[in-house]
Amino acid sequence: MSDGFKLPEDCETMREVRLGVDTTDRELMELLDRRFGYMRAAARIKTDRNVVRDEARKTEVIENARADAAKRGIPAERIAEIWDLLVETSITYELEEWDAIRA
Repeated sequence: MSDGFKLPEDCETMREVRLGVDTTDRELMELLDRRFGYMRAAARIKTDRNVVRDEARKTEVIENARADAAKRGIPAERIAEIWDLLVETSITYELEEWDAIRA
């Protein structure tokens, strides 16, 4: 973590808030990189391109995010929208990886 990084409840200046946001954004990017690594793994493991899109799984992932957001007191419906975009982007990425592996 960056020097001067503080948790939100410890911030006293906007500089500290901005540093916290920037640090958190980098951590989120690391987590997204890992998540997309799982998409690459799925593309490698799945033997049928037609099973890449799994609507039941998509619904489950989005509902899990919505419920988790609600428990945390953050905007659950907006988080569900973000997760819908994340899952759709992941599916597109996995399809591209699936095709590239088998090209």
